[in-house]
Amino acid sequence: MTDGRRTGPMRWMKGMMLKHMPLMITCAEFESFILAYLEDELPARERAVFDFHLKICRECRDYLAAYRRTVEVGKKTFEDPAAAVPDAVPEDLIKAVLAARRT
Repeated sequence: MTDGRRTGPMRWMKGMMLKHMPLMITCAEFESFILAYLEDELPARERAVFDFHLKICRECRDYLAAYRRTVEVGKKTFEDPAAAVPDAVPEDLIKAVLAARRT
């Protein structure tokens, strides 16, 4: 794991440099396209830009891998609606998840 005090400014600086490259998006812009990317809803040109960013940005590759794992675990969690919730899950988290599902 990296030191958050160092990673934030370094990622921001890299994002500013990437922003000025042709056909490039910043890391923040990358994050806003992840769902469309995973659902294969990006137009070809935007997907190419997204893929190019992935090739040169290790942090975003790591972020995308973690995002995919999170989605996978989330789907598995709700496969069996009758499954018991582990005792270690805080009650306020359960309420927040259930409220979010209703919206």
